Amino acid sequence: MRCLSRSAARLRDVPWADQVEIAEADLGDPATLPAAFEGIEVAYFLMHSLGQHDFERRDREAAANFAAAARAAGVRRIIYLGGPEPPPGDRPSPHLRSRAEVARILLASGVPTAVLRAPVIIGSGSASFEMLRYLTERLPAMVCPRWVDNRIQPIAVRDVLRYLIDAAALPPEVHRGFDIGGADVLTYAEMMRHYARVAGLPRRIIVPTRVLSPWLSAHWVGLVTPVPNAIARPLVASLVHEAVARENDLAELLPGPAPLGFDESVRLALGRIRDANVETRWSSASGRDASAEPLPSDPAWSGGSIYTDERKREVHAPAERLWRVIEGVGGENGWYSFPLAWSVRGWLDRMVGGVGLRRGRRDKDRLRVGEALDWWRVEEIVPGSLLRLRAEMRVPGRAWLEMCAEADGDGRSVYRQRAVFLPRGLAGHLYWASVWPFHGIVFNGMARNIARGAEE
Repeated sequence: MRCLSRSAARLRDVPWADQVEIAEADLGDPATLPAAFEGIEVAYFLMHSLGQHDFERRDREAAANFAAAARAAGVRRIIYLGGPEPPPGDRPSPHLRSRAEVARILLASGVPTAVLRAPVIIGSGSASFEMLRYLTERLPAMVCPRWVDNRIQPIAVRDVLRYLIDAAALPPEVHRGFDIGGADVLTYAEMMRHYARVAGLPRRIIVPTRVLSPWLSAHWVGLVTPVPNAIARPLVASLVHEAVARENDLAELLPGPAPLGFDESVRLALGRIRDANVETRWSSASGRDASAEPLPSDPAWSGGSIYTDERKREVHAPAERLWRVIEGVGGENGWYSFPLAWSVRGWLDRMVGGVGLRRGRRDKDRLRVGEALDWWRVEEIVPGSLLRLRAEMRVPGRAWLEMCAEADGDGRSVYRQRAVFLPRGLAGHLYWASVWPFHGIVFNGMARNIARGAEE
C-alpha cells in the first residue's frame, strides 16, 4: 500500500506509518506523479483544498492531474470520496459544486471510477463532526439559522472506511456515483440533541431563526468553535441543502454489516472520553485501534477539547530519589506548592458535596493502584517512572494529574508533570478558564519543589 503526501515527515507520527510506503509527490505538480502511481492498481482520491481561498481551482487541477497520472500508469480503478448531491433544483454551494466537479473529472478519466457521495461523517477529525461537537458541547442554548431543520443522513467513519475498502473489488463495468449514508435520517437540530444525550450533557435548547444568513452563521461557528473560518464558511454554506441518500445501490453491490445509527457512531467517536482513555505515556497515545478516534495527524482543532498544563524540570539527582518524592505526594506530605490554595480548593469541594482533602493517604511512603489519595484516585503506577491520578473532586469534567521520573544519565533525571482536563459542556470550559490563571503558581511551584525535594 502506498500513500501519497507532499511531505513524508508530516506522516511520521501516524500509527500506520510503518505499514505503508510513503511517496512524496504533489498533485499540483504533474511531473512528481508518475513514480508515485507506478504499479498501483487501485487509486483513492481523498484530498481536498478546503480552507484555501481558491479551493475550487486547486481541487480541479489536482483531480485532472490525478486522473491523467492514473490513466498513464494503467490503474484499474479510481475511488473518490466526495460530497452529497443537493436536491434537484437547489443551487449547490461552492463546496458541493467543487465536489461534483472533481467527480466529473475523475469519471471522465477513462479509468473505471466509483464516486462515494457522503454527507456528514461522524468521527474525530471530520470537520463537519467537529463543528457539531463543539457547538453542542459549548452552547447549552442557541439561536440557530433555518438550516438546522434540514434533514441529513450522517454516516460513521467506520462505515465509510468499509465502503472505501470494499469498493476496490467492484467489477470494471461499475463506473458511476453512489450515495452512502448511515441508518438514521435526522435534522441538524436533532443531531445536536442526540449528541448531547450520548455525551451526557443536559438537553440543548435550539431556537431556529430566519435572521442568520450562511455568512453570519459561518462567523458564528468561528466564534464558538476552533474550526477555522476558512473551513467553516463552505461547510455551513453546504448545510443549507438536505443531504439524504436517494439510492442504496452500493450497499447492494457490496453486502456487509448494516450501517451504524447516529447514536452509536457518536459513542465510538467519544470512546476516548467515555472510557477515560487519556494517554498514559509521554510519547504515545491510546493503543486502541478505533477509526473514529483522534490521530496525531488530525488538525489541531479536532478531537474535542482537552486542556493540559505541562511542566518539565531537570533534576540534579537520580531518578530513584525523584521517584520517592513523587510517590510521597499528598496526605500529610502535602502537594509541594501553595498549601493554602490546596486547602481552599478542598474546602470548596466539601461545600458542594465532594471528598475534599480529608481522605489523606493509606501509607506515607507507598501508593497502590486503586487507593484514594486526598481527592484523587491512583489510576496507574509504573514503579520508578509514572504516577497517574484521577480526580474525584466535583468538577464539570474529568481530570488527571501525571508525574513522571526519567533517568537522564550521570546521576541526573528529568521530572515531567501534566494536568489533563476533559471539560463537560460550557461549564467545563468556564471552569478551566477560571482556574487557569492559578496554574502558573500552583503547578509550577509543585514541579519546582518536587525537583528540589529530590535534590536535598
